[in-house]
Amino acid sequence: MKRRHFITLAGAGAIGTTALRSTPITTAKSTRWQPDGAGLRARIGVLTPEFDPVPESEMWAMVPQGVSVHAARVRRNREARGFAEPPNIGNATEQLTGLALRAIVYAYTSSSYALGAEADELLKTRLEKLAGGIPLVLTCPAATEALRILGANRVAVIHPPWFTEEINNKGMEYFRSRGFDVVLCTRITPSRQFTEVSPEEVYEWVMTNVPRQAEAVFIGGNGLRAVGVIQALEKSLRRPVLTANQVVLWGALRVGAGVTSKVTRYGRVFTKSGANR
Repeated sequence: MKRRHFITLAGAGAIGTTALRSTPITTAKSTRWQPDGAGLRARIGVLTPEFDPVPESEMWAMVPQGVSVHAARVRRNREARGFAEPPNIGNATEQLTGLALRAIVYAYTSSSYALGAEADELLKTRLEKLAGGIPLVLTCPAATEALRILGANRVAVIHPPWFTEEINNKGMEYFRSRGFDVVLCTRITPSRQFTEVSPEEVYEWVMTNVPRQAEAVFIGGNGLRAVGVIQALEKSLRRPVLTANQVVLWGALRVGAGVTSKVTRYGRVFTKSGANR
């Protein structure tokens, strides 16, 4: 598969730290200028596998004006568990620290599945230490918190078509270990290698397979492009829909960015009372 790099670490590093500390531009008095991507309110770092272009591009689509996204690509070992192992993940984390970030997101759902919830917390502590105290947000813990805030206990979990049956089952175990009733945990079919999946396919699969008793849907897998269908699915299903990159961005805005502007058009989790602070 041709690997595409939407945002390079080198490009992110070219941005100085002074702008972050400057007074935010007031758009009402600056109509002469078009948005230029400057992170005047906050910068968010992304740890993503080297082959995956999706996390930072989805986050760029969702972030409020004045928030910027900067990715470090991590060379992956042979298994999902290996993404969290030294030295690659630590090196990438340390590279991001020079960008005056407010938060760093760990965009790898299946890594959490392979490690388990307790190991996730140990990983968070280790990487935050390497990052000099910058908050680290992991996808699955963020999804867990979002589901609880939304008051959802019965959850349908949908995974990408490249997830193995083992990883799919570990995903079910993960959310059950966090106290949720997983009423469905399945992969989009037919099975295939890592690739882009169209919004139409994601929408139709969820609409066809999510059972009525599910109180919320979680579309896992940070490499599965899915944020574009959130609004349509929530309207059709009349229940919250979460995706991997949506919840990890939501978590980053909550814990570190200090951004009060609400994200719109990307799900109830951003507008639910208590979901933004």
